[in-house]
Amino acid sequence: MMQQVRVGWEELVRFTRGVFLSLGAGDEEAADSADILVAADAKGIVSHGTARLRRYVNGVLAEIMVPRTPFTVLQETPISLTVDANGAMGLHVSKQVMERVIRKAHDAGAAFASVRDSNHFGIAGYYAQMALEHDMIGIAMTNTAALGVPTFGREVYFGTNPIAVAVPASREAPFILDMSTTVVTRGKVETYAREGGSLPNGWAVDIQGLPTGDASTLLNTMLHQLGGGILPLGGSGELHGGHKGYGLAVLVDICTALFSGGTFGRAVMDSAETSARVCHFFGAVRIDRFRKPDEFKADMDRMLADLVQAVPAEGEKRIFYAGLKEHLHEEECRKLGIPLSVKVYQQLLDIADQQGVMPPEKL
Repeated sequence: MMQQVRVGWEELVRFTRGVFLSLGAGDEEAADSADILVAADAKGIVSHGTARLRRYVNGVLAEIMVPRTPFTVLQETPISLTVDANGAMGLHVSKQVMERVIRKAHDAGAAFASVRDSNHFGIAGYYAQMALEHDMIGIAMTNTAALGVPTFGREVYFGTNPIAVAVPASREAPFILDMSTTVVTRGKVETYAREGGSLPNGWAVDIQGLPTGDASTLLNTMLHQLGGGILPLGGSGELHGGHKGYGLAVLVDICTALFSGGTFGRAVMDSAETSARVCHFFGAVRIDRFRKPDEFKADMDRMLADLVQAVPAEGEKRIFYAGLKEHLHEEECRKLGIPLSVKVYQQLLDIADQQGVMPPEKL
């Protein structure tokens, strides 16, 4: 079992914000960036939390991520927005754009935005979830460096390309689907490489297109596009629907990159030190343009309660719906602090020393 330490939520935010400030980010930019990264850890999505902080530090130092950079509006209508982020911090610019989409949706009923030349934006679900307090359904997508192999392929041609959709309920925790369109994200492969484990069968293929469990070699061959990559959602071939995950990944590239005129497919490449510039897509839809929100949310409560109360399979304890595990993890973190692997915590201590920031104190 992976060794862990716990850090208080606000303490981890304080430290992460301090790192971004040390890199030249503005106050609001640093606060947004810290909140979003720590939110991933709090939800248990450790592949996109503060374990990623090193890549942000490297990205700023390499001038791939550019703090204090305003975005440029390329085209705008009452229901749409096309943005050039100009290499800005993806976390901050994405929150700004989603806020603007929500304001547009208040007026028009629905609105969408596509963003190019941005950077890694953390968990897609954070932005989709922003719409919930407005009685809206939120949508967020991003493309990523090419890490996924197409069905029947052996070379990367698209990213892990996540899609998130958030839907409000009343009493129940909201439905928040936040999924990569590949079997797993690279962050999970990085976790296996960092912690010294073998990848589960069915996650990825090597340069011959055959199953591999070697996380470190896979990361290297994907980085340099030497062959091998992560399988699309559904896995290898068509028998279990791998072609469907492949199609969804390409759809994300269309919404994020082709709508904005940004970079897509194999042209999106990370460096060894940091993440590539990428494209995003955001949407918000007012529920009251279809029916009364209170009635809608009451039906959501019934639907979600039915799912939770469904009879589990033999040997399983309970059934979850999308977002419920993360909600329960958040509640635990508010009481007990956020768990970090010992290796991630040591990385944070190293960053603290490098950047001259007071390190996060463990509980």
